[in-house]
Amino acid sequence: MNGTAHATIGAGVGVITAQSVQADPGGMLLLIGIGSVAGLMPDLDIDGKLSNKITFSHTLIRSIAQFIGFLMIGYILLEETGTNKWLGICIGAAIMIISSFIKQRHMLTVTGLGVLGGGLLLQEMWLSLLGIYVIFASFVPHRSYTHSLLGIGYVGIIAYYLEVSLESQGVFLACLLGYISHLLADLKILPFNKRGVKFFLPFSSKEF
Repeated sequence: MNGTAHATIGAGVGVITAQSVQADPGGMLLLIGIGSVAGLMPDLDIDGKLSNKITFSHTLIRSIAQFIGFLMIGYILLEETGTNKWLGICIGAAIMIISSFIKQRHMLTVTGLGVLGGGLLLQEMWLSLLGIYVIFASFVPHRSYTHSLLGIGYVGIIAYYLEVSLESQGVFLACLLGYISHLLADLKILPFNKRGVKFFLPFSSKEF
């Protein structure tokens, strides 16, 4: 399944979550966005050497990195003041600029380092954990650890701290379920998937 389909399913999860928590229009847009981004996250595990086997193009991955930088700048403008504000803006801008020039796998690693640095600077646990996720994902094969129960558990921790930070009901569910929706859509039992998902890595490499 391609990235557009995964993002669409994730957005649908965000809509359902928003309705379940009776979110206002602003909250609904937030949950739709989080669900959509979470629905794309598992495919950050892209190795440039396997580019003919992955669902995302190099251009789309670069766009995701730039979008992360943009979101980081927007968050900092809303939440931070003083020195931290300007340092955070510089980090976000650096992510956007550097991601325009470096190769796919290196870009993901550098993006993860930038996000991790921003999280440490802002003392935002979810952002630091996201940075670690991106760094790790940039080194693993496609449909491996980010498509496993370990990946779901780790993203659940990110989602928890994100909801605490944003103080918005439904963020945890939209993020976690959006992520899970990607793995379900990649199951081998679906007719359009030639490969499956190795849920039980590193203990088993069986595909489902």
